[in-house]
Amino acid sequence: MLELIVDKSQTLKQFTDNAYAQASFYFNTLLKAREIKVNGKRVDRDVPVYAGDLVAYYLSKKQEQKPAYYTLYEDENVLLADKLDGVNSEAVFADLQRKGEYYFIHRLDRNTKGLLVFAKNREAEEELLSAFKTRTVQKIYHARCFGAPSKPQALLNAYLKKDEGKALVKIYAKATAGAEQILTEYRVLSTSGETSLLEIHLHTGKTHQIRAHLAYIGCPIVGDMKYGDTEKNRAISCARQQLIAKQMVFGFTGKLSYLNEKTFLSRFTLSEE
Repeated sequence: MLELIVDKSQTLKQFTDNAYAQASFYFNTLLKAREIKVNGKRVDRDVPVYAGDLVAYYLSKKQEQKPAYYTLYEDENVLLADKLDGVNSEAVFADLQRKGEYYFIHRLDRNTKGLLVFAKNREAEEELLSAFKTRTVQKIYHARCFGAPSKPQALLNAYLKKDEGKALVKIYAKATAGAEQILTEYRVLSTSGETSLLEIHLHTGKTHQIRAHLAYIGCPIVGDMKYGDTEKNRAISCARQQLIAKQMVFGFTGKLSYLNEKTFLSRFTLSEE
């Protein structure tokens, strides 16, 4: 059993998704079995929860042990986690915080697998945040897409505009009011049937940049139900984008510069569809 205190008004599911990955995996099952209590009362549906509420989760040992991430590397300053898809980055952070002192640096979409880095002290946090801001952290992604780009390798230039109300972004070929420039570099690693495997290097890091930009050039990511080909995804029963934050290389100038010699690789790979 795990008891957690709600931090702000939200739904029980929203709180669970961000606070306890294992309960998020089995959320509907737990509700059906009435294995979640809110302020001491069992619930059988998603309900509103409020700051200060006490939520208790009663998972089986097997459910508790289902991994949400793997620790790829850890020292006295940083931890690199290899996140599974279907897991909120915030849930990884919440789990780490229950074990010690950690600082949140960046996030991945819920259904994107791969590398996340967390700081373990304030000095490391400052250096990591600065490195991400100045883009001295090199992040390489792998994406399996429907179709293949017209060129085996290219640096794509476009403009991205957020629609906050719809939680979507839109891509434009030319500068547009409210849109920010994006640069997405890709290299085709292989092709198989109707899909291709791409290596992606982000030169800018905007919301949903990879997913939206690849869809814009006619190569939507397999399993992407927001920007992709819904019919094809349903035909192969794939509802999670086939995207991995695969590699991370640092370019620090301060106390974390000892990490510059290391290349960190996710354990995950993308199957051929």
